[in-house]
Amino acid sequence: MRGHFGRLALVTGGGSGIGKAVCQALTREGAKVIVADKNYEAAKLTASELGPESLALEVDVSSDQSVYKCLNDAIKNYKRSPQIVVNSAGIIRDAYLLKMTETEFDDVYKINLKGTFLITQHFAKSMVEHKISGTIINISSIVAKLNTVGQCNYAASKAGVASLTQVAAKEFGKFNIRVNAILPGYIETPMTENLPEDVKKIVKERCAMKRFGRPEEVADVVAFLASEKSSYINGALIDVSGCLS
Repeated sequence: MRGHFGRLALVTGGGSGIGKAVCQALTREGAKVIVADKNYEAAKLTASELGPESLALEVDVSSDQSVYKCLNDAIKNYKRSPQIVVNSAGIIRDAYLLKMTETEFDDVYKINLKGTFLITQHFAKSMVEHKISGTIINISSIVAKLNTVGQCNYAASKAGVASLTQVAAKEFGKFNIRVNAILPGYIETPMTENLPEDVKKIVKERCAMKRFGRPEEVADVVAFLASEKSSYINGALIDVSGCLS
């Protein structure tokens, strides 16, 4: 199946983890993929693995100026605006609420929530101006529902992503732009590999499938939401967590 043949996609956080798996999945489906990441070297490595039609761009999603430049560079290189946008850039700065610093809270908010807002705003505006039917997929987290101890900043930011997704879906529907979000559970990525073994054990015990997920298992859902096979799915929040509770 090559349901995205010839379509242009941009994936933030594409240099590693879920974002990289999404880049690979969309490329397999025939899309031309722009790998956007603050870590430009990681983005270039991913893009080189995808093939000559892929492009690496450096972007700080928390900066309006950087996001604007990313959009312009994408249009300059491909002579059109991306039709598929995946907001996968994200960070964690875990700490108990009473010990969390203002910087730790702000850093997570700026990347996870503000970054999703800026990318969504700029790229959706371009879709509207160019009369493009598009789709935006945001990566939230199951933590937005579970409200895990020690992650007040991360949980709040990802709950914000879920709410932003549904507001955007209502506002953009008239432009034939769909917006959905995925709520991954604990996935085998650089973000989770340094978790203490006792924490990993607890997570697996709480998961009905008794394991962490694989990035590809999230990426496949992204590919589906980016395709016409999901043409009437809009404003959805889809758990990909193995039934974590």
